[in-house]
Amino acid sequence: MNDEKVIQVQDLTKKFGDFTAVDAITFDVYRGEIFGFLGANGAGKTTAMKMLNGLSKPTSGNGTVAGLDVIKQSEKIKERIGYMSQRFSLYEDLTVKENIRFYGGVYGLSKQKIKDKTDQILEELQLTEVASKLVKALPLGWKQRLAFAISMVHDPKIVFLDEPTGGVDPAVRRQFWEAIYEAAKGGSTIFVTTHYMDEAEYCDRVSIMVDGKIEALDTPDNLKAHYNAESMDEVFLKLARN
Repeated sequence: MNDEKVIQVQDLTKKFGDFTAVDAITFDVYRGEIFGFLGANGAGKTTAMKMLNGLSKPTSGNGTVAGLDVIKQSEKIKERIGYMSQRFSLYEDLTVKENIRFYGGVYGLSKQKIKDKTDQILEELQLTEVASKLVKALPLGWKQRLAFAISMVHDPKIVFLDEPTGGVDPAVRRQFWEAIYEAAKGGSTIFVTTHYMDEAEYCDRVSIMVDGKIEALDTPDNLKAHYNAESMDEVFLKLARN
């Protein structure tokens, strides 16, 4: 992690009629950082992520993602970021190789770049022997790691992971976080939402949203010290109850 800010948000707000889903949130995210974006269902984290991804226009406030304005350049933001949803964003009826090639084309990579990236991903994930198998035949853990690799096929500065480990067993979750660490070491910024509080411990910094507002933002160790808590789960419960 270094001091280059790749996400800058100031008073970002999203309203739906009289309901305020995201209430004037302000924060920065740095290059190479693993930034945890936590909150209970309905806290506003998904709505906030959609504004950062260029999928939803803010009601007020401002922000930049990868140097692009979230209001004026939302379409260009989509080209510069990676995104992985909870359902892994893969096409089950395409083969492993076809999925990689398809997304390479979506991101506008040249034929040679797509070939190189396909070979690289298959080798790094040790999927060469199953490259011609349909994705639906893969074990869940392999699907997860493949989806993560594909989200980075165009070498984005920032990768958004929306509940990426939902529904997978603890061993697979650990393997996935090892892949996240490797990506961050290579200079990628990881913006991850999760409802597993133990995963908050793996992040460089953590933001906790409650009722549309950011109620806490710091390193896991500093948050635990501040709230006199032994775990991030305990920190979260104290904030939610307040």
